[in-house]
Amino acid sequence: MKIIRAKDYADMSRKAANIISAQVIMKPNCVLGLATGGTPVGAYAQLVDWYNKGDIDFSEVTTVNLDEYRGLPKEHPESYWSFMHRNLFDKVNIDPAKINLPDGTNPDAEDACAKYNQIIHAVGGIDLQLLGIGHDGHIGFNEPGEAFELETHCVNLTPETIEANKRFFDGNVDLVPKQAYTMGIKTIMQARKVLMVANGKGKAEIIKKAFFGPVTPEVPASILQMHPDFTLVGDEEALSLI
Repeated sequence: MKIIRAKDYADMSRKAANIISAQVIMKPNCVLGLATGGTPVGAYAQLVDWYNKGDIDFSEVTTVNLDEYRGLPKEHPESYWSFMHRNLFDKVNIDPAKINLPDGTNPDAEDACAKYNQIIHAVGGIDLQLLGIGHDGHIGFNEPGEAFELETHCVNLTPETIEANKRFFDGNVDLVPKQAYTMGIKTIMQARKVLMVANGKGKAEIIKKAFFGPVTPEVPASILQMHPDFTLVGDEEALSLI
């Protein structure tokens, strides 16, 4: 496990974007596993900036996203499909045919998850997987207590996760989807590199618990202690307890 300390959110974003861009430069046809949420937004903005300066080319890159809400249409402003297009895909030269997310509009959970697993296997697995971390240690939508051996599956979101996400739905808990399709821990662990971004003092306690405590399904991110190429980039506040 490699820990990179950043001064603040902007520095964390730059350092994370640096690792992602190095992956793309070294292997232009790489497979990037991408994450949504507030934390990676700055890294995506940095990548867009470098793309606009001609420093990075996404034309051969394939992407697979961690998760998608079940039941939200793609065009919904809070779908992860919309999030990714808004923050990255619409701003760089990525081939739309090489963009992959779980199909949240497929009501057949078993079929949706099986098809997404097939896509990940068909592209040859993930070269670099970007992650954030939830306050309870979840990665993707793999909530505490989930089995480590799962691939893509449907999850019931915890009350804590629903509460945390209501800010994206006008503060209305009732509008937040209650289920999601998520890449499983097994799939994440099979990525050749894993990069986690974390910022703010609100993440300090879980960072300490996940990476300096026991490996347990009760703290899903703790399994990353076992990954052969895992990098954590955090700002001073997020890393303040380690």
